[in-house]
Amino acid sequence: MTTTDIALMAHLMRRAGFGATREELEEKAARGYENVVEDLLHPTGDSGRLPDDLIRRYHVDQSELRQLDGAGAYWIYQMITTSHPLEEKLALFWHSLFATGYSKLNQARALLNQIDMFKRVGFGSFRDVLVELSKDPAMIIWLDNNDNHDGAINENYGRELLELFSMGIGNYTEDDIKEASRAFTGWTLKNAEYMSMRAMKDSIWPYGRIAWHFEFREQDHDEEEKEFLGERGAFGGDEVVDIICKQDATARFVCTRLFQFFAADEIDEAGERAIEQMMASYFESDYEIRSVLRTLFNSDYFKGGGSRYARVKAPVETVVGAVKMAGSYRQPTLGVNQLANQAFFMGQGLLQPPTVEGWHEGVEWIDSGSLVERVNFAAKELGDPSNPGVRAIAERLARDGGHRQSPDQLVDGCLDLMGPIQVEDRTREAIVEFASQYGDLDLDEDDSVNAVASVMRLIASSREYQLA
Repeated sequence: MTTTDIALMAHLMRRAGFGATREELEEKAARGYENVVEDLLHPTGDSGRLPDDLIRRYHVDQSELRQLDGAGAYWIYQMITTSHPLEEKLALFWHSLFATGYSKLNQARALLNQIDMFKRVGFGSFRDVLVELSKDPAMIIWLDNNDNHDGAINENYGRELLELFSMGIGNYTEDDIKEASRAFTGWTLKNAEYMSMRAMKDSIWPYGRIAWHFEFREQDHDEEEKEFLGERGAFGGDEVVDIICKQDATARFVCTRLFQFFAADEIDEAGERAIEQMMASYFESDYEIRSVLRTLFNSDYFKGGGSRYARVKAPVETVVGAVKMAGSYRQPTLGVNQLANQAFFMGQGLLQPPTVEGWHEGVEWIDSGSLVERVNFAAKELGDPSNPGVRAIAERLARDGGHRQSPDQLVDGCLDLMGPIQVEDRTREAIVEFASQYGDLDLDEDDSVNAVASVMRLIASSREYQLA
């Protein structure tokens, strides 16, 4: 295999996951790019993630998962240890798009149930995703559809379904919002009263603090004729979703959001062509997200150089990617709760989006405060010589480049094994100057890993490391 194959596979794994070690990249490159894409798109068998029973022996708060910090740490454990990275990454995409937050629910388990739903249906038809979302108790409460009744509609969910979740502003009318809301009357909670009593007592056993379930109440559903997006009928929620999914505006909205999450923050002419190809796959596959992603990952745009390092890493990507490369947090540890906190300090609190609009992504992830947090965290993880991933890179440097290396060789070797990452000439020169304090480094010496870790720490502080 060539360095080009490794660089392409590293690009795929940064986007369709949270990065990979050099050994993992070599194994996947030997399997072939298109085969790996199919593996990612069809997560089957054991995910390999840290088992719940093992986690709960060390984290009592992750047994019931009522609190926000424990729930965020629980999901991050899954992202770090899973062998199904795209499943987790796609769930993160849906969480960003269908932003649902703890602040109103006061129950993290309900939010994690929603994340599990994204993992279950997220690769399938967008129609199924929207129907399941509409039945999700966390979403019902988040956007007040439990207060949406026949003869007294609440427009919150109907509005956001069209504006933020499927079509975008300018592709529907205020009347369409009202008609969609009428169609979703009766889509509510089965056990709201009982759960309200449990919440007042704050009883936790045997089912947890709050365990909502969906119910369709026919007697509270508006069965009269409706006119929605130019079609007439006695529509229910399912029929409204059918009409939404067949719109060109929906295809463009979904494919654009997927493109910006998995390919590039900014859309140029080549990106527009890729989105058009994704839209064609959307319709040809009956709205299947798996087919849309397959088209994107196999496109000339994605595999070409223009899309590489064209996205600012989201905070969760930054945290999980650094931890995976460092090889830390592979076993239960009380410090894992700090990982969820670190992502929050960088601007992305898992399960706590700022509004229903979600997070403003791309370059808006970066400000003077969040940048300090990002740099400090990555530098700490990748600059710690006790972390197994750091030691593995030091060993690989000796195996590939010889046991005695010049500062130039050391820096280029670290850049290669941490990415491969290409930095600006002046950035490389500064790192080489820093590495020169060690002279020609003898990697056989016990303390040489400290020098390697110091160089990795400086690379993790670079502008280029913040890009995916």
